[in-house]
Amino acid sequence: MQIRKAEIIDIPTIQEIAAQAWRPTYGAILSEEQCVYMLDMMYRTDVLSNQMEGNVHFFMLESEEGAIGFAAYEAVNENEGKLHKIYLRHQQKSKGAGTYLLEFVAKFAHENGQKELLLNVNRHNSAVQFYIKRGFQIDQEIDLHVGEGYYMNDYIMKRVL
Repeated sequence: MQIRKAEIIDIPTIQEIAAQAWRPTYGAILSEEQCVYMLDMMYRTDVLSNQMEGNVHFFMLESEEGAIGFAAYEAVNENEGKLHKIYLRHQQKSKGAGTYLLEFVAKFAHENGQKELLLNVNRHNSAVQFYIKRGFQIDQEIDLHVGEGYYMNDYIMKRVL
């Protein structure tokens, strides 16, 4: 496996991986309507390109078969970085790829002066346990209105780097 910085031309692949990952991850947690709404809100081409051209670093995880996952990270202040997104193709789960990508982002954040890595995760997402096993702690519980009457019912998790 290798990781490289994503470019604008990677947006269709990022969108494809996100679409593949969302149904298995959120199908039992969110309605189909909310999944469709949030995928559009978060993964439209203009949204991703604005993030890439701004302060969000996107990284592609690749194997011999091609792209198998991605992550998005941003320094939010001089001490904290935020993991905005980390998704893998469904068949890559439980094979170490998620840990590999997460640790790459943590190292990148640390090397760029961040002291803590934050993330939001749905409170009912099995990934909560994944993050706890990798040194994250639940810091806050929040309900964020994302529009159209939908909410993200998340934990904010934090890991010291």
